[in-house]
Amino acid sequence: QVQLVESGGGLVQAGGSLRLSCAASGRTFSTYAMGWFRQAPGKEREFVAVISRSGSNTDYSDSVKGRFTISRDNAKNTAYLQMNSLKPEDTAVYYCAAGTYGMVTPLYYYWGQGTQVTVSS
Repeated sequence: QVQLVESGGGLVQAGGSLRLSCAASGRTFSTYAMGWFRQAPGKEREFVAVISRSGSNTDYSDSVKGRFTISRDNAKNTAYLQMNSLKPEDTAVYYCAAGTYGMVTPLYYYWGQGTQVTVSS
């Protein structure tokens, strides 16, 4: 069992930056790929970024590529999402998830409770 807790969300102006953290419990953190997803009001949850177990591979959605960076620190059982050049359309609840490397929600076994990111224009 893995418990995930996100933090770092908030209100930021367009063009600003935020760094989200995802702290995991347990000693199996490094055995899971870590993903970030987001869900805006009235929309389905969508893939944002994923990082492999070792951190050597990453993938991003086209909408965030070049602006967001996913990383992880296995010694600290924590994954991160650095978000730069934020746009109002990035406004959503952001979720981290642990599971198998990929871009679809069924690949992930454990989910955090989410953290709100609001970007004002």
